[in-house]
Amino acid sequence: EEKLKTSYKPKLKNYVRLHASQKEDKQLEQSMNALGRARKQLEILMVYLKLSGYMQGKPTEVSQADLLKATNSSTSILKSLQEKEILEVYSKQIDRLLEEEKTVVSEKELNEQQTRALAEIKTLFASLPTVLLHGVTSSGKTEVYIHLMKQTIAQGKQVLYLLPEIALTTQIITRLQKVFGNQVGVYHSKFSDSERVELWQSMLNNPKRYPVILGVRSSVFLPFQDLGLIIVDEEHENTYKQFHPAPRYNARDASMVLAQLHGAKVLLGSATPSIESYFNAKTNKYGLVEMTERYKNIQLPEILIADLREARRKKQMKSLFSPLLMNSIETALNNKEQVILFQNRRGFAPYVECHTCNWVPKCEHCDVSLTYHKHSNNLVCHYCGYATEMPKRCGACNNVNLHTQGFGTERIEDEISIFFPEIRTARMDLDTTRSKKSYQRIISEFENKQVDILIGTQMVSKGLDFDNVSLVGIMNADNMLNYPDFRAFERSFQLMTQVSGRAGRKNKQGKVIIQTSDKQNKIIRKVITNDFYGVFLSQLNERKAFKYPPYYRLIKLTLKNKKSATLDLAADELVLMLRKYFGNRILGPEAPGINRIQNWYQKNILIKIETNKSHIKAKALLMNQIDTLRTDPRFKSTLVLIDVDPM
Repeated sequence: EEKLKTSYKPKLKNYVRLHASQKEDKQLEQSMNALGRARKQLEILMVYLKLSGYMQGKPTEVSQADLLKATNSSTSILKSLQEKEILEVYSKQIDRLLEEEKTVVSEKELNEQQTRALAEIKTLFASLPTVLLHGVTSSGKTEVYIHLMKQTIAQGKQVLYLLPEIALTTQIITRLQKVFGNQVGVYHSKFSDSERVELWQSMLNNPKRYPVILGVRSSVFLPFQDLGLIIVDEEHENTYKQFHPAPRYNARDASMVLAQLHGAKVLLGSATPSIESYFNAKTNKYGLVEMTERYKNIQLPEILIADLREARRKKQMKSLFSPLLMNSIETALNNKEQVILFQNRRGFAPYVECHTCNWVPKCEHCDVSLTYHKHSNNLVCHYCGYATEMPKRCGACNNVNLHTQGFGTERIEDEISIFFPEIRTARMDLDTTRSKKSYQRIISEFENKQVDILIGTQMVSKGLDFDNVSLVGIMNADNMLNYPDFRAFERSFQLMTQVSGRAGRKNKQGKVIIQTSDKQNKIIRKVITNDFYGVFLSQLNERKAFKYPPYYRLIKLTLKNKKSATLDLAADELVLMLRKYFGNRILGPEAPGINRIQNWYQKNILIKIETNKSHIKAKALLMNQIDTLRTDPRFKSTLVLIDVDPM
């Protein structure tokens, strides 16, 4: 038996009105006379009559909260008036999404490049359902989106504007509301369940109210009535992929299925498109439109390399900062300009180590080292949330010689406050953006120049537009480049290019400093020359040689069990069954880098299937073997998770 229950409760607000017995002036006058000695009750009644416009014959609703505030009274006095049947209180459902009326301004005039791009997109939409807009950072893609959205709404259709991060909605919603006013509905996980329920119901019952929906990946499941256009901004972002829990879907790909259901069009936009999307555009599966110049011909930033190996050898490093970066920060601050420092790791330090015996504190439930967070003086597991106090002694040799290794955003913030004690800093990572309003607060403070240096993870790398940023520092490019993943070079190029695009966007050429120990790295060289096409070609050759997307589809099977021996046996058994049908397309089983999470041991099996083979047949064969494994009583406690096109 299964029961469904709803936790949604409508939001109610109390209002005050005259009791039905007080409708005639004569009765009201008698009631006022009767209240002669009850001065506070009489005051409430008189203020109510004033606020409600009773005397002027222009009745308006008066809320209980406003009436009590205006008279500085308590509910008990109001209750006395209710008992005397002079006033009555009634409840009314109010809309959680209701906001003050926005001032609407007309959209900006498009320049020549934007006008050409808009015309090309519309021409390609006549024959293709999907178009990729490849425009360098700050080329004005958002204005092209706005003009296209306006034309879609004029046809009476809805628009879905997808963003990869909640942080981006803060800035984009301000821009969209200037053009579309209260026609923009926003949907993401920082809203409460009740707010999301009301948006859902509004779209079902009154689809014309929000012709524009701005949201993150889960927005593809909203009940659209007449969808005309889907814009997937920063389409390359891996945050469009839902990893855990199921369903494991990619919102970019799901948006194309959604568009097909509605007969709508999809516009993918990015300064650094994914290899797969650009390949689809080059092979004419998608249309391709390119914008190669920045808006108002603003120059792309000057990108400089800070050689960490050389600086350490000469003992020139100031903590985490090379001389080049430190001098550039000082220059920018002296010129009253702002700085962004990027490090794709949160916390103070990735791990703590004993210098005597090399002991490293690990999570009790996961096979991973604990990250040190200085503000709480805790060691925290970023996989299961386990936390413990920072130990004073080594857990193995009892020595006090414990040191933090590596650095995250929290440590950068700490070091900046030592070097520049007068400077105002802000940190933007998962630890500082847990509340609904936190993104908005940090971004607006930085926009209003209340913050001089913004330190952040990949949240600061994409789509944000700040006028006064003259310097971007990439603190450590090596930990991105050396990540064990076939997409590491592609992602590194995207991240470094995107975060570089935050520099010098309005008034003058910005500066980007990349700190690295490998200054000859080919990807860093491509970032300096902004050579996306060169990265695309080199990655295609590697992908073809080693059988990766876009030439092959990947399916990752993750087997989990709380007993390591049972897991090994199940994984070996499944691989033997699969190899009968898939042959050498099967890789593994292999233990991942972190092979135990929340006390579950894990093993991965990777399947590479050619794009020209039948995926329906592959799915049927795969599910048959997995079902066979699941029915084996030895493996009933083994979980098998399937991830198609893992990111």
